[in-house]
Amino acid sequence: MSNHDSLSKTTNVPSDELLRETVDRVLGRSPQNFQESSVLDERARELSSNQPEHSSFDGDQEELEERRALRRVAGLSTELEDVTEVEYRQLRLERVVLAGLWTEGTVTDAENSLRELAALAETAGSEVLDGIVQRRMKPDPGTFLGSGKALELRDIVQSTGADTVIVDSELAPSQRRALEDIVKVKVIDRTALILDIFAQHAKSREGKAQVELAQLEYMLPRLRGWGASLSRQAGGRAAGGEGIGSRGPGETKIEMDRRRLRARMAKLRREIAAMEPARETKRLNRRRNRVPSVAIVGYTNAGKSSLLNRLTDAGVLVENALFATLDPTVRKAETPDGVGYTLSDTVGFVRSLPTQLVEAFRSTLEEVAESDVIVHVVDASHPDPEGQIKAVREVMAEVDAQDIPEIIALNKADAADPFVIERVRQRESNTVVVSARTGEGIEELKQLIADTIPRPSIELNMLIPYAHGEIVSRLHEWDAEILQTAFVSDGTFVRALVREEVASELQEYNLEEDLLEVLQPEIEAAQQAGAAETHRA
Repeated sequence: MSNHDSLSKTTNVPSDELLRETVDRVLGRSPQNFQESSVLDERARELSSNQPEHSSFDGDQEELEERRALRRVAGLSTELEDVTEVEYRQLRLERVVLAGLWTEGTVTDAENSLRELAALAETAGSEVLDGIVQRRMKPDPGTFLGSGKALELRDIVQSTGADTVIVDSELAPSQRRALEDIVKVKVIDRTALILDIFAQHAKSREGKAQVELAQLEYMLPRLRGWGASLSRQAGGRAAGGEGIGSRGPGETKIEMDRRRLRARMAKLRREIAAMEPARETKRLNRRRNRVPSVAIVGYTNAGKSSLLNRLTDAGVLVENALFATLDPTVRKAETPDGVGYTLSDTVGFVRSLPTQLVEAFRSTLEEVAESDVIVHVVDASHPDPEGQIKAVREVMAEVDAQDIPEIIALNKADAADPFVIERVRQRESNTVVVSARTGEGIEELKQLIADTIPRPSIELNMLIPYAHGEIVSRLHEWDAEILQTAFVSDGTFVRALVREEVASELQEYNLEEDLLEVLQPEIEAAQQAGAAETHRA
Protein backbone atom coordinates (compact mmCIF):
# COMPACT_ATOMS: atom_id res chain seq x y z
CA MET A 1 0.00 0.00 0.00
CA SER A 2 1.37 3.42 -0.96
CA ASN A 3 1.79 6.28 1.50
CA HIS A 4 -0.97 8.17 -0.36
CA ASP A 5 -3.44 5.28 0.05
CA SER A 6 -2.64 4.82 3.73
CA LEU A 7 -3.06 8.55 4.34
CA SER A 8 -6.45 8.47 2.60
CA LYS A 9 -7.65 5.66 4.79
CA THR A 10 -6.38 7.06 8.09
CA THR A 11 -7.68 10.60 7.51
CA ASN A 12 -10.95 9.53 5.85
CA VAL A 13 -10.02 11.56 2.76
CA PRO A 14 -11.08 9.70 -0.41
CA SER A 15 -8.71 9.15 -3.27
CA ASP A 16 -9.41 10.53 -6.73
CA GLU A 17 -10.12 6.98 -7.89
CA LEU A 18 -12.85 6.54 -5.26
CA LEU A 19 -14.50 9.83 -6.26
CA ARG A 20 -14.32 8.84 -9.93
CA GLU A 21 -15.93 5.49 -9.15
CA THR A 22 -18.70 7.33 -7.28
CA VAL A 23 -19.48 9.45 -10.34
CA ASP A 24 -19.36 6.44 -12.66
CA ARG A 25 -21.75 4.52 -10.41
CA VAL A 26 -24.23 7.43 -10.39
CA LEU A 27 -24.09 7.70 -14.19
CA GLY A 28 -24.55 3.96 -14.60
CA ARG A 29 -21.17 3.40 -16.21
CA SER A 30 -19.83 0.70 -13.87
CA PRO A 31 -22.10 -2.38 -14.06
CA GLN A 32 -19.57 -4.49 -12.18
CA ASN A 33 -20.14 -2.34 -9.10
CA PHE A 34 -23.82 -3.21 -8.97
CA GLN A 35 -23.51 -6.90 -8.19
CA GLU A 36 -23.61 -6.53 -4.41
CA SER A 37 -27.02 -4.81 -4.17
CA SER A 38 -28.75 -5.05 -7.50
CA VAL A 39 -32.14 -3.89 -6.24
CA LEU A 40 -30.82 -0.52 -5.10
CA ASP A 41 -28.05 0.24 -7.58
CA GLU A 42 -29.83 -0.77 -10.79
CA ARG A 43 -31.79 2.45 -10.34
CA ALA A 44 -28.97 4.08 -12.28
CA ARG A 45 -30.06 7.68 -11.91
CA GLU A 46 -32.58 7.69 -9.08
CA LEU A 47 -35.52 7.23 -11.48
CA SER A 48 -36.40 3.56 -11.51
CA SER A 49 -37.24 2.15 -14.91
CA ASN A 50 -37.45 -1.55 -14.03
CA GLN A 51 -41.03 -1.31 -12.72
CA PRO A 52 -44.26 -0.40 -14.54
CA GLU A 53 -45.01 3.29 -14.12
CA HIS A 54 -48.79 2.99 -13.67
CA SER A 55 -51.39 0.64 -12.23
CA SER A 56 -55.06 0.24 -13.10
CA PHE A 57 -55.93 2.64 -10.26
CA ASP A 58 -54.15 5.59 -11.93
CA GLY A 59 -56.83 6.16 -14.56
CA ASP A 60 -56.29 7.38 -18.12
CA GLN A 61 -53.44 9.80 -17.26
CA GLU A 62 -54.48 12.25 -19.98
CA GLU A 63 -52.54 15.07 -18.31
CA LEU A 64 -49.37 13.01 -18.54
CA GLU A 65 -49.88 12.47 -22.28
CA GLU A 66 -50.29 16.22 -22.72
CA ARG A 67 -47.09 16.90 -20.77
CA ARG A 68 -45.10 14.40 -22.81
CA ALA A 69 -46.36 15.82 -26.09
CA LEU A 70 -43.67 18.49 -25.65
CA ARG A 71 -40.83 16.03 -25.38
CA ARG A 72 -37.11 16.44 -25.53
CA VAL A 73 -34.79 14.22 -27.55
CA ALA A 74 -31.06 13.66 -27.66
CA GLY A 75 -29.02 14.46 -30.72
CA LEU A 76 -31.45 16.93 -32.30
CA SER A 77 -29.66 19.60 -34.26
CA THR A 78 -30.44 23.22 -33.49
CA GLU A 79 -30.78 23.69 -37.25
CA LEU A 80 -34.18 22.23 -38.16
CA GLU A 81 -33.75 20.04 -41.22
CA ASP A 82 -37.13 18.31 -41.28
CA VAL A 83 -40.58 19.81 -40.79
CA THR A 84 -41.54 16.83 -38.61
CA GLU A 85 -39.22 18.21 -35.96
CA VAL A 86 -41.59 21.15 -35.69
CA GLU A 87 -44.72 19.03 -35.94
CA TYR A 88 -43.65 16.81 -33.08
CA ARG A 89 -42.43 19.80 -31.09
CA GLN A 90 -39.15 18.14 -30.14
CA LEU A 91 -36.64 20.09 -28.09
CA ARG A 92 -32.95 19.40 -27.90
CA LEU A 93 -31.80 18.01 -24.59
CA GLU A 94 -29.37 20.22 -22.73
CA ARG A 95 -26.03 18.48 -22.28
CA VAL A 96 -24.91 18.94 -18.69
CA VAL A 97 -22.00 18.11 -16.41
CA LEU A 98 -22.58 17.75 -12.67
CA ALA A 99 -20.30 19.22 -10.00
CA GLY A 100 -20.49 18.56 -6.29
CA LEU A 101 -18.59 18.92 -3.03
CA TRP A 102 -18.17 16.25 -0.39
CA THR A 103 -17.92 18.30 2.80
CA GLU A 104 -19.28 15.85 5.40
CA GLY A 105 -20.74 12.38 5.83
CA THR A 106 -19.74 9.18 4.07
CA VAL A 107 -19.11 8.41 0.42
CA THR A 108 -22.63 6.95 0.31
CA ASP A 109 -24.09 10.32 1.33
CA ALA A 110 -22.09 12.06 -1.40
CA GLU A 111 -23.22 9.48 -3.94
CA ASN A 112 -26.89 9.81 -2.98
CA SER A 113 -26.71 13.59 -3.27
CA LEU A 114 -25.11 13.40 -6.73
CA ARG A 115 -27.58 10.71 -7.79
CA GLU A 116 -30.45 12.98 -6.80
CA LEU A 117 -28.91 15.89 -8.72
CA ALA A 118 -28.71 13.69 -11.82
CA ALA A 119 -32.39 12.79 -11.42
CA LEU A 120 -33.32 16.46 -11.03
CA ALA A 121 -31.34 17.29 -14.18
CA GLU A 122 -33.08 14.55 -16.18
CA THR A 123 -36.48 15.67 -14.94
CA ALA A 124 -35.72 19.24 -16.05
CA GLY A 125 -34.98 17.93 -19.55
CA SER A 126 -31.26 17.39 -19.89
CA GLU A 127 -28.75 14.69 -20.72
CA VAL A 128 -26.15 14.07 -18.03
CA LEU A 129 -22.78 13.49 -19.67
CA ASP A 130 -20.31 13.48 -16.81
CA GLY A 131 -19.69 14.67 -13.28
CA ILE A 132 -17.04 15.65 -10.81
CA VAL A 133 -16.88 15.48 -7.00
CA GLN A 134 -14.30 17.21 -4.82
CA ARG A 135 -13.54 16.53 -1.18
CA ARG A 136 -13.21 19.85 0.70
CA MET A 137 -13.90 20.94 4.25
CA LYS A 138 -15.85 23.95 2.93
CA PRO A 139 -16.56 25.52 -0.49
CA ASP A 140 -14.02 27.85 -2.02
CA PRO A 141 -15.34 31.41 -1.48
CA GLY A 142 -14.28 32.42 -4.99
CA THR A 143 -15.18 29.57 -7.33
CA PHE A 144 -16.98 27.06 -5.04
CA LEU A 145 -14.67 24.30 -6.31
CA GLY A 146 -10.96 24.66 -5.80
CA SER A 147 -9.03 26.36 -8.60
CA GLY A 148 -7.53 23.06 -9.78
CA LYS A 149 -10.88 21.28 -9.84
CA ALA A 150 -12.47 24.22 -11.65
CA LEU A 151 -9.88 23.84 -14.41
CA GLU A 152 -10.49 20.09 -14.49
CA LEU A 153 -14.21 20.81 -14.81
CA ARG A 154 -13.46 23.10 -17.75
CA ASP A 155 -11.53 20.30 -19.49
CA ILE A 156 -14.47 17.88 -18.95
CA VAL A 157 -16.90 20.43 -20.39
CA GLN A 158 -14.73 20.92 -23.47
CA SER A 159 -14.18 17.19 -24.04
CA THR A 160 -17.85 16.24 -23.68
CA GLY A 161 -19.29 19.21 -25.56
CA ALA A 162 -21.53 20.14 -22.62
CA ASP A 163 -23.40 23.44 -22.64
CA THR A 164 -24.33 23.64 -18.94
CA VAL A 165 -22.75 22.91 -15.56
CA ILE A 166 -25.06 22.10 -12.64
CA VAL A 167 -23.62 22.55 -9.14
CA ASP A 168 -25.04 20.48 -6.27
CA SER A 169 -25.42 23.43 -3.90
CA GLU A 170 -26.65 27.01 -3.85
CA LEU A 171 -24.05 29.33 -5.33
CA ALA A 172 -23.40 32.91 -4.31
CA PRO A 173 -23.73 35.30 -7.27
CA SER A 174 -19.98 35.95 -7.24
CA GLN A 175 -19.17 32.22 -7.21
CA ARG A 176 -21.43 31.62 -10.17
CA ARG A 177 -19.83 34.41 -12.22
CA ALA A 178 -16.31 33.28 -11.36
CA LEU A 179 -17.05 29.65 -12.26
CA GLU A 180 -18.66 30.69 -15.56
CA ASP A 181 -15.55 32.70 -16.40
CA ILE A 182 -13.46 29.53 -16.00
CA VAL A 183 -15.65 26.86 -17.65
CA LYS A 184 -16.96 29.21 -20.39
CA VAL A 185 -20.50 27.75 -20.33
CA LYS A 186 -23.68 28.44 -18.39
CA VAL A 187 -23.52 27.52 -14.68
CA ILE A 188 -26.65 26.98 -12.60
CA ASP A 189 -27.03 25.77 -9.04
CA ARG A 190 -29.33 23.25 -7.39
CA THR A 191 -31.88 25.90 -6.37
CA ALA A 192 -32.24 27.22 -9.92
CA LEU A 193 -32.67 23.66 -11.18
CA ILE A 194 -35.48 22.89 -8.74
CA LEU A 195 -37.20 26.19 -9.54
CA ASP A 196 -37.04 25.33 -13.24
CA ILE A 197 -38.74 21.97 -12.64
CA PHE A 198 -41.46 23.67 -10.61
CA ALA A 199 -42.00 26.20 -13.41
CA GLN A 200 -42.46 23.35 -15.91
CA HIS A 201 -44.93 21.39 -13.78
CA ALA A 202 -47.09 24.12 -12.23
CA LYS A 203 -50.62 23.94 -13.69
CA SER A 204 -53.03 25.86 -11.49
CA ARG A 205 -53.18 29.64 -11.34
CA GLU A 206 -52.09 29.63 -7.72
CA GLY A 207 -49.26 27.18 -8.38
CA LYS A 208 -47.90 29.30 -11.23
CA ALA A 209 -48.04 32.42 -9.07
CA GLN A 210 -46.24 30.66 -6.21
CA VAL A 211 -43.47 29.39 -8.50
CA GLU A 212 -43.01 32.77 -10.17
CA LEU A 213 -42.72 34.45 -6.77
CA ALA A 214 -40.05 31.97 -5.71
CA GLN A 215 -38.14 32.51 -8.96
CA LEU A 216 -38.20 36.29 -8.58
CA GLU A 217 -36.99 36.07 -4.98
CA TYR A 218 -34.11 33.90 -6.18
CA MET A 219 -33.36 36.20 -9.13
CA LEU A 220 -33.43 39.54 -7.30
CA PRO A 221 -29.94 39.40 -5.70
CA ARG A 222 -28.50 37.78 -8.85
CA LEU A 223 -29.37 40.42 -11.43
CA ARG A 224 -26.51 41.35 -13.71
CA GLY A 225 -26.08 44.29 -16.09
CA TRP A 226 -25.46 43.54 -19.76
CA GLY A 227 -24.32 45.71 -22.68
CA ALA A 228 -23.57 49.41 -23.03
CA SER A 229 -26.95 50.56 -21.77
CA LEU A 230 -25.50 50.64 -18.24
CA SER A 231 -23.26 53.59 -17.52
CA ARG A 232 -21.16 53.11 -14.40
CA GLN A 233 -21.31 55.62 -11.56
CA ALA A 234 -18.17 57.74 -11.79
CA GLY A 235 -15.94 58.10 -8.77
CA GLY A 236 -13.34 60.58 -7.60
CA ARG A 237 -13.34 64.08 -9.09
CA ALA A 238 -15.83 63.09 -11.77
CA ALA A 239 -18.41 62.45 -9.07
CA GLY A 240 -17.92 66.00 -7.84
CA GLY A 241 -18.92 67.46 -11.17
CA GLU A 242 -15.59 67.28 -13.00
CA GLY A 243 -14.69 65.13 -15.98
CA ILE A 244 -16.31 65.59 -19.37
CA GLY A 245 -18.28 62.53 -20.39
CA SER A 246 -18.20 61.08 -16.89
CA ARG A 247 -21.47 62.55 -15.69
CA GLY A 248 -24.49 60.40 -16.34
CA PRO A 249 -27.45 58.60 -14.83
CA GLY A 250 -25.29 55.86 -13.35
CA GLU A 251 -26.36 52.24 -13.33
CA THR A 252 -30.04 53.06 -13.55
CA LYS A 253 -31.03 50.14 -15.79
CA ILE A 254 -30.28 47.50 -13.15
CA GLU A 255 -32.00 49.66 -10.54
CA MET A 256 -35.08 49.82 -12.75
CA ASP A 257 -34.98 46.03 -13.17
CA ARG A 258 -34.84 45.56 -9.42
CA ARG A 259 -37.73 47.97 -8.95
CA ARG A 260 -39.82 46.09 -11.51
CA LEU A 261 -39.02 42.80 -9.83
CA ARG A 262 -40.07 44.12 -6.43
CA ALA A 263 -43.30 45.51 -7.89
CA ARG A 264 -44.06 42.18 -9.57
CA MET A 265 -43.30 40.28 -6.35
CA ALA A 266 -45.63 42.55 -4.39
CA LYS A 267 -48.39 41.95 -6.94
CA LEU A 268 -47.88 38.16 -6.80
CA ARG A 269 -48.05 38.20 -3.00
CA ARG A 270 -51.37 40.07 -3.20
CA GLU A 271 -52.71 37.58 -5.75
CA ILE A 272 -51.68 34.58 -3.64
CA ALA A 273 -53.22 36.19 -0.54
CA ALA A 274 -56.44 36.78 -2.50
CA MET A 275 -56.57 33.08 -3.50
CA GLU A 276 -56.16 31.88 0.07
CA PRO A 277 -59.73 32.62 1.30
CA ALA A 278 -61.18 30.06 -1.13
CA ARG A 279 -59.06 27.29 0.36
CA GLU A 280 -59.66 28.60 3.87
CA THR A 281 -63.43 28.53 3.29
CA LYS A 282 -63.28 24.88 2.28
CA ARG A 283 -61.06 24.14 5.27
CA LEU A 284 -63.45 25.91 7.66
CA ASN A 285 -66.38 24.01 6.16
CA ARG A 286 -64.62 20.72 6.88
CA ARG A 287 -63.83 21.91 10.39
CA ARG A 288 -67.43 22.96 10.99
CA ASN A 289 -68.66 19.54 9.95
CA ARG A 290 -65.78 17.97 11.87
CA VAL A 291 -64.58 16.02 8.86
CA PRO A 292 -61.21 14.45 9.77
CA SER A 293 -58.43 15.38 7.36
CA VAL A 294 -55.45 13.23 6.41
CA ALA A 295 -52.48 14.75 4.54
CA ILE A 296 -50.10 12.70 2.41
CA VAL A 297 -46.54 14.05 2.60
CA GLY A 298 -43.22 12.63 1.57
CA TYR A 299 -40.08 12.96 -0.45
CA THR A 300 -40.50 13.66 -4.15
CA ASN A 301 -41.06 10.56 -6.28
CA ALA A 302 -41.85 8.46 -3.19
CA GLY A 303 -45.24 7.48 -4.67
CA LYS A 304 -47.65 9.90 -2.97
CA SER A 305 -49.91 10.39 -6.00
CA SER A 306 -49.93 6.65 -6.74
CA LEU A 307 -50.98 5.98 -3.16
CA LEU A 308 -53.74 8.62 -3.37
CA ASN A 309 -55.04 6.96 -6.55
CA ARG A 310 -54.97 3.54 -4.89
CA LEU A 311 -56.88 4.80 -1.83
CA THR A 312 -59.46 7.02 -3.56
CA ASP A 313 -59.38 6.35 -7.36
CA ALA A 314 -58.50 10.03 -7.74
CA GLY A 315 -56.82 9.54 -11.12
CA VAL A 316 -54.22 12.29 -10.48
CA LEU A 317 -51.09 12.49 -12.62
CA VAL A 318 -48.43 9.87 -11.88
CA GLU A 319 -45.02 10.15 -13.51
CA ASN A 320 -41.63 8.63 -12.80
CA ALA A 321 -40.09 12.07 -12.28
CA LEU A 322 -39.23 14.40 -9.44
CA PHE A 323 -41.88 16.98 -8.50
CA ALA A 324 -44.31 15.58 -11.08
CA THR A 325 -47.34 17.01 -9.23
CA LEU A 326 -47.32 20.36 -7.42
CA ASP A 327 -50.95 21.37 -6.99
CA PRO A 328 -52.71 19.93 -3.92
CA THR A 329 -55.47 17.40 -4.52
CA VAL A 330 -58.19 16.73 -1.92
CA ARG A 331 -60.45 13.67 -2.19
CA LYS A 332 -63.12 12.04 -0.03
CA ALA A 333 -62.31 8.69 1.54
CA GLU A 334 -63.88 6.30 4.04
CA THR A 335 -62.56 4.04 6.75
CA PRO A 336 -63.45 0.32 6.54
CA ASP A 337 -66.25 0.93 9.07
CA GLY A 338 -67.73 3.86 7.14
CA VAL A 339 -66.32 6.99 8.83
CA GLY A 340 -65.58 9.65 6.19
CA TYR A 341 -62.44 11.76 6.01
CA THR A 342 -60.56 13.84 3.45
CA LEU A 343 -57.27 12.74 1.92
CA SER A 344 -55.02 15.46 0.45
CA ASP A 345 -51.89 15.09 -1.65
CA THR A 346 -49.22 17.80 -1.30
CA VAL A 347 -46.06 18.95 -3.03
CA GLY A 348 -43.08 16.65 -2.59
CA PHE A 349 -40.05 17.58 -0.53
CA VAL A 350 -36.34 17.26 -1.22
CA ARG A 351 -33.07 17.76 0.60
CA SER A 352 -32.25 21.45 1.00
CA LEU A 353 -35.60 22.52 -0.44
CA PRO A 354 -35.09 26.18 -1.45
CA THR A 355 -36.34 28.54 1.23
CA GLN A 356 -38.01 30.60 -1.50
CA LEU A 357 -40.24 27.63 -2.33
CA VAL A 358 -41.13 26.95 1.29
CA GLU A 359 -42.22 30.56 1.70
CA ALA A 360 -44.07 30.72 -1.63
CA PHE A 361 -45.89 27.41 -1.02
CA ARG A 362 -46.61 28.14 2.65
CA SER A 363 -50.35 28.61 1.96
CA THR A 364 -50.42 25.20 0.24
CA LEU A 365 -48.40 23.53 2.99
CA GLU A 366 -50.92 24.79 5.53
CA GLU A 367 -53.07 21.86 4.40
CA VAL A 368 -50.51 19.71 6.20
CA ALA A 369 -50.40 21.88 9.32
CA GLU A 370 -54.22 21.84 9.59
CA SER A 371 -54.60 18.08 9.13
CA ASP A 372 -55.52 15.59 11.86
CA VAL A 373 -53.21 12.82 10.64
CA ILE A 374 -50.13 12.79 8.39
CA VAL A 375 -49.36 9.81 6.16
CA HIS A 376 -45.62 10.13 5.56
CA VAL A 377 -44.81 8.17 2.39
CA VAL A 378 -41.24 6.87 2.23
CA ASP A 379 -39.56 5.25 -0.77
CA ALA A 380 -38.36 2.03 0.82
CA SER A 381 -36.39 1.12 -2.32
CA HIS A 382 -34.23 4.25 -2.03
CA PRO A 383 -30.64 3.79 -0.82
CA ASP A 384 -31.17 6.30 2.00
CA PRO A 385 -34.77 6.28 3.28
CA GLU A 386 -33.69 7.66 6.67
CA GLY A 387 -32.25 10.73 4.93
CA GLN A 388 -35.56 11.25 3.12
CA ILE A 389 -37.49 11.03 6.39
CA LYS A 390 -35.19 13.60 7.99
CA ALA A 391 -35.53 16.02 5.06
CA VAL A 392 -39.33 15.82 5.10
CA ARG A 393 -39.53 16.37 8.86
CA GLU A 394 -37.34 19.45 8.58
CA VAL A 395 -39.85 21.04 6.19
CA MET A 396 -42.78 19.92 8.36
CA ALA A 397 -41.15 21.66 11.32
CA GLU A 398 -40.97 24.89 9.29
CA VAL A 399 -44.76 24.89 8.84
CA ASP A 400 -45.44 23.80 12.47
CA ALA A 401 -46.71 20.33 11.55
CA GLN A 402 -44.25 18.29 13.61
CA ASP A 403 -46.71 17.50 16.45
CA ILE A 404 -49.47 15.96 14.27
CA PRO A 405 -49.91 12.14 14.56
CA GLU A 406 -47.78 10.52 11.85
CA ILE A 407 -48.06 7.21 9.98
CA ILE A 408 -44.92 6.07 8.15
CA ALA A 409 -45.96 4.29 4.92
CA LEU A 410 -42.96 2.41 3.50
CA ASN A 411 -43.93 2.41 -0.18
CA LYS A 412 -42.49 0.42 -3.13
CA ALA A 413 -42.19 -2.67 -0.95
CA ASP A 414 -42.19 -4.86 -4.08
CA ALA A 415 -38.84 -3.31 -5.15
CA ALA A 416 -37.26 -2.76 -1.72
CA ASP A 417 -34.64 -4.67 0.21
CA PRO A 418 -36.38 -6.46 3.15
CA PHE A 419 -33.38 -5.65 5.35
CA VAL A 420 -33.82 -1.91 4.69
CA ILE A 421 -37.55 -2.13 5.46
CA GLU A 422 -36.87 -3.89 8.76
CA ARG A 423 -34.16 -1.37 9.62
CA VAL A 424 -36.55 1.56 9.18
CA ARG A 425 -39.33 -0.22 11.09
CA GLN A 426 -36.97 -0.71 14.02
CA ARG A 427 -36.25 3.04 14.12
CA GLU A 428 -39.74 4.39 13.44
CA SER A 429 -42.97 3.69 15.26
CA ASN A 430 -46.42 3.43 13.68
CA THR A 431 -45.19 2.07 10.34
CA VAL A 432 -46.89 0.08 7.61
CA VAL A 433 -45.32 -1.57 4.55
CA VAL A 434 -47.25 -0.91 1.34
CA SER A 435 -46.94 -1.02 -2.43
CA ALA A 436 -49.15 1.38 -4.36
CA ARG A 437 -48.43 -0.59 -7.53
CA THR A 438 -49.36 -4.10 -6.32
CA GLY A 439 -51.78 -3.18 -3.51
CA GLU A 440 -49.72 -4.85 -0.79
CA GLY A 441 -50.50 -3.44 2.66
CA ILE A 442 -53.21 -1.02 1.43
CA GLU A 443 -55.93 -2.54 3.64
CA GLU A 444 -53.59 -2.40 6.64
CA LEU A 445 -52.90 1.27 5.89
CA LYS A 446 -56.63 2.03 5.67
CA GLN A 447 -57.18 0.40 9.06
CA LEU A 448 -54.26 2.28 10.58
CA ILE A 449 -55.70 5.57 9.31
CA ALA A 450 -59.09 4.58 10.76
CA ASP A 451 -57.49 3.90 14.14
CA THR A 452 -55.56 7.20 14.14
CA ILE A 453 -58.08 9.81 12.95
CA PRO A 454 -60.23 11.50 15.61
CA ARG A 455 -63.39 9.44 16.05
CA PRO A 456 -66.87 10.37 17.32
CA SER A 457 -66.98 9.56 21.04
CA ILE A 458 -70.40 10.61 22.45
CA GLU A 459 -73.11 7.94 22.28
CA LEU A 460 -76.69 9.05 21.59
CA ASN A 461 -79.90 6.99 21.48
CA MET A 462 -82.18 9.01 19.21
CA LEU A 463 -85.74 8.68 18.02
CA ILE A 464 -86.00 10.77 14.84
CA PRO A 465 -89.50 11.41 13.42
CA TYR A 466 -90.01 10.27 9.84
CA ALA A 467 -90.69 13.91 8.88
CA HIS A 468 -87.08 14.75 9.80
CA GLY A 469 -85.39 12.33 7.44
CA GLU A 470 -82.63 14.84 6.67
CA ILE A 471 -81.24 14.23 10.16
CA VAL A 472 -80.84 10.52 9.45
CA SER A 473 -79.27 11.35 6.10
CA ARG A 474 -76.77 13.64 7.78
CA LEU A 475 -75.86 11.00 10.33
CA HIS A 476 -75.09 8.60 7.49
CA GLU A 477 -72.68 11.09 5.98
CA TRP A 478 -69.49 12.16 7.81
CA ASP A 479 -70.66 13.29 11.22
CA ALA A 480 -71.34 10.05 13.04
CA GLU A 481 -70.63 6.38 13.41
CA ILE A 482 -73.91 4.45 13.19
CA LEU A 483 -74.09 1.54 15.65
CA GLN A 484 -77.76 0.51 15.38
CA THR A 485 -80.81 1.46 13.29
CA ALA A 486 -84.43 0.37 13.67
CA PHE A 487 -87.72 1.58 12.15
CA VAL A 488 -90.41 1.85 14.83
CA SER A 489 -93.91 3.30 14.80
CA ASP A 490 -92.97 6.87 15.82
CA GLY A 491 -89.83 7.24 13.70
CA THR A 492 -86.32 5.94 13.12
CA PHE A 493 -84.35 4.79 16.12
CA VAL A 494 -80.63 5.44 15.72
CA ARG A 495 -77.88 4.60 18.18
CA ALA A 496 -74.72 6.40 17.08
CA LEU A 497 -71.40 7.83 18.19
CA VAL A 498 -71.20 11.53 17.36
CA ARG A 499 -68.82 14.42 17.98
CA GLU A 500 -69.38 16.92 20.77
CA GLU A 501 -70.70 19.79 18.63
CA VAL A 502 -73.04 17.44 16.74
CA ALA A 503 -74.33 16.01 20.02
CA SER A 504 -75.49 19.45 21.14
CA GLU A 505 -77.43 19.92 17.90
CA LEU A 506 -79.15 16.52 18.19
CA GLN A 507 -79.94 16.69 21.88
CA GLU A 508 -83.68 17.21 21.24
CA TYR A 509 -83.90 13.74 19.65
CA ASN A 510 -81.97 11.97 22.40
CA LEU A 511 -84.03 9.52 24.50
CA GLU A 512 -83.94 9.52 28.29
CA GLU A 513 -83.22 6.26 30.06
CA ASP A 514 -86.85 5.55 31.00
CA LEU A 515 -88.15 6.27 27.47
CA LEU A 516 -85.46 4.05 25.99
CA GLU A 517 -86.54 1.17 28.25
CA VAL A 518 -90.17 1.59 27.15
CA LEU A 519 -89.16 1.61 23.48
CA GLN A 520 -86.70 -1.28 23.74
CA PRO A 521 -89.17 -4.13 22.98
CA GLU A 522 -90.35 -2.39 19.79
CA ILE A 523 -86.72 -1.78 18.74
CA GLU A 524 -85.84 -5.45 19.22
CA ALA A 525 -88.94 -6.55 17.30
CA ALA A 526 -88.03 -4.22 14.41
CA GLN A 527 -84.49 -5.58 14.39
CA GLN A 528 -85.71 -9.17 14.27
CA ALA A 529 -88.16 -8.39 11.49
CA GLY A 530 -85.38 -6.71 9.49
CA ALA A 531 -83.08 -9.70 10.01
CA ALA A 532 -85.79 -12.11 8.86
CA GLU A 533 -86.45 -10.01 5.75
CA THR A 534 -82.77 -10.01 4.94
CA HIS A 535 -82.59 -13.80 5.37
CA ARG A 536 -85.50 -14.34 2.97
CA ALA A 537 -83.90 -12.07 0.38
